[in-house]
Amino acid sequence: MRACFGVKTQLLISRVFSRPSTAVRWRAAQTRLLCSPPAGEEKPQHSMLRHLTTKIKATGPIPVAEYMREVLTNPVTGYYVRNNMLGPDGDFITSPEISQIFGEVFSQLRSVLDGASVSLHLVEVSPALSRLQAQSLTGSRSQEAHAEDEPAYRRGETAGGLPVSWYRRLEDVPTGFSIFLAHEFFDALPIHKFQRTQKGWREVMVDIDPEKPNQLRFVVAPSPTLASSTLVQADEGRGHVEVCAEGGVIIQQLARRILEDGGAALIADYGHDGTKTDTFRGFKDHRLHDVLSSPGSADLTADVDFSFLRRMAGGGVACLGPVPQRTFLKNMGIDSRMQVLLRNCSDASTRQQLIASYDVLTNPAKMGERFHFFGLLHPRRLARPPRPEGLKLEKKPSPVPLPVAGFTELSFS
Repeated sequence: MRACFGVKTQLLISRVFSRPSTAVRWRAAQTRLLCSPPAGEEKPQHSMLRHLTTKIKATGPIPVAEYMREVLTNPVTGYYVRNNMLGPDGDFITSPEISQIFGEVFSQLRSVLDGASVSLHLVEVSPALSRLQAQSLTGSRSQEAHAEDEPAYRRGETAGGLPVSWYRRLEDVPTGFSIFLAHEFFDALPIHKFQRTQKGWREVMVDIDPEKPNQLRFVVAPSPTLASSTLVQADEGRGHVEVCAEGGVIIQQLARRILEDGGAALIADYGHDGTKTDTFRGFKDHRLHDVLSSPGSADLTADVDFSFLRRMAGGGVACLGPVPQRTFLKNMGIDSRMQVLLRNCSDASTRQQLIASYDVLTNPAKMGERFHFFGLLHPRRLARPPRPEGLKLEKKPSPVPLPVAGFTELSFS
């Protein structure tokens, strides 16, 4: 069995949308900016900003998706390529770093996997993060692959003998029965932004501020683009929409692999079910950061639209959720595990830390309602075996769907 992970990184998928002609007039977009720098504050023009302004001068305003892709995964100066952004010294902290409890509820899978041949496959575009992952998972038991035709760019082995491989694209991961885990993965993929106007849907682009040559601004395309003509649903009721086209491609790949080879996918991320509008934001030093200020120095993210992922997955695969993190963790037994940990803990400071971490993960005002879980399963996993029927057996109504860990309320017999 293969376990495939994507953690706060992006897959490199080629662009499918072209930019409109530069021989048209652009108007400033009515899109909010977060935490803009104080007026009069002059900042040095970083290499990423120089790269972007040169590109825009040559070809015209670029889509937000292209801006995100360049800022985050440019091979030379991209944020994910250059930085270790995780932990207290980075720009954000993820759920598993908050408390051991987050990871412990998933240890229940061990009994299911006992005796199976398991290998671990990570999709990671960041050289810095892949080195950290290799150190944590394999210690010194990993090395980079040098063959150009080798799909995995790094291979190793854990202390327990589990093979581990690193890839830059999902399609390079070998086929076969797989469990896919995408934790804060989809919220880092590039998004297209669209604004409803009197003339119809128009794409929001990134341009150079004509009054401040070293600053960027949002503008609205004066005419339809390929993206605005194809990615917005005909019955869309919101006035501003964000669409992650690459996320749609990836969810289709996952659905196809699950249907063909078996397995499941669990997506854990900040998101909504098709209700939010402008969620594009930046984070630097654990604080909100203007998405257009000092590009390449901060993480960029946008909430995942799970209704879009469900629609793109199609009807062949079974979709579960999204459910809030609070619900998912409670269904996985976090309360029971918390009681055990507190009962066996005699140190007052450790107990206090456990309680505080539990609160961050489950409190609706914190991560409990903002973080969501979404699953993909082969439909056969939800089908009960047929009941035998005969002369003396009564035909009973169709049974309720089978329970699914995390998405179904936990009950004890």
